[in-house]
Amino acid sequence: MSVKRFGGLLLIGMITVFLLTACNSGESSGDESGPIKIGVLASLSGPLEAYGVQTQQGFDLGLEYATDGTMEFDGREIEVIYEDTETQSDVARQKALQLLDDEEVDFLVGSSDSGDTLSVIGLAEEYETIMVVEPAVADSITGSEYNDYIFRTGRNSSQDAVAGAAAIADEGVTIATFAPDYAFGWDGVEAFSAAAEELGAEIVLEEFVDPEATDFTPNIQRVIEHDPDYMFVIWAGANSPWNQIADMNLDDRGIQISTGAPDIAALSTMGDLVGMEGFTVYYHDLPDNEVNDWLIEQVDEQYDTIPDLFTPGGMSAALSIMEALEQSDGSTDANELIDVMEGMSFESPKGTMTFRPEDHQALQALYAITLEEREGFDYPVPTLIRELSPEETEPPILNQD
Repeated sequence: MSVKRFGGLLLIGMITVFLLTACNSGESSGDESGPIKIGVLASLSGPLEAYGVQTQQGFDLGLEYATDGTMEFDGREIEVIYEDTETQSDVARQKALQLLDDEEVDFLVGSSDSGDTLSVIGLAEEYETIMVVEPAVADSITGSEYNDYIFRTGRNSSQDAVAGAAAIADEGVTIATFAPDYAFGWDGVEAFSAAAEELGAEIVLEEFVDPEATDFTPNIQRVIEHDPDYMFVIWAGANSPWNQIADMNLDDRGIQISTGAPDIAALSTMGDLVGMEGFTVYYHDLPDNEVNDWLIEQVDEQYDTIPDLFTPGGMSAALSIMEALEQSDGSTDANELIDVMEGMSFESPKGTMTFRPEDHQALQALYAITLEEREGFDYPVPTLIRELSPEETEPPILNQD
């Protein structure tokens, strides 16, 4: 009696195992043949709309380039879902949760604003999902707020700082900084000041400005009162201070302006800064490589314009994901991808980028430039002095791990 009962239980158990195995096999097969889903957070409205649109265009083109136009990887459709953060941190977090919970995305990308990004990166760790940060630059993203699931293709504030300081800082030089009063500005000034002081310069004023301001006169006046040799400007957004800086004739007072050359819309307000030396993250005719040539051609063909400051970053984010999928044989398991992506190099419109294993910051080229008048252009054109190699612009490792 007991033997027969044991045999029956054994048979039932075997049937159960068979059914579970069949079921799991079916689910795995479905997962492997289903779409690869990427959720992109970007400022598609609000003050940073232009940055979000450039990122979106670059990301789409990056996928097109990597897949030869098929928008598939190994037979699997690549599905991209764009969400507008409206440049508001609470909205960014809400949209990220929708992408993770409702859409069950395999990757997150974004966003245009550092505050938006900082509100989301903890979710990447919580949901064990790779997040490629582009183009937010706050050092804290790969520094004090670092987690293993974050990889940044965008440069960070320290990389900007190294390039900016190299352009103007030296023994005995006095500098005032001028930046917006939020994470992007704070991190940028902290990094720049450290880099400039290491080169022997003295920071005489750190002027932080309401990012929503339209009148910068009191802030510029405080810079004038401190009488520096240079005012180094860190800025992002549509309401730029350049016209008021020009109106207040700092050059006549012996104060030279230096900055990172911004997007084309902002360059068009900088006509009075012809001759300024500084740096830039990207201008379309500075890099010399096949990926950038293709990007220029496609942006002209599809959008009737030229790649702007954040277009190559969007492309780089897409290319990094595609390279990771290639090296992982299509796995979207985040913990497997971390091992693949740490130290991974990939080609971009700016040449070879490499995710530094220690903090997942992409090491990349920047460009020392001067602003020059050029026939046929209604803005001063960033003109190459020299390319700053990834080794030259490598920032300090700031995460606590």
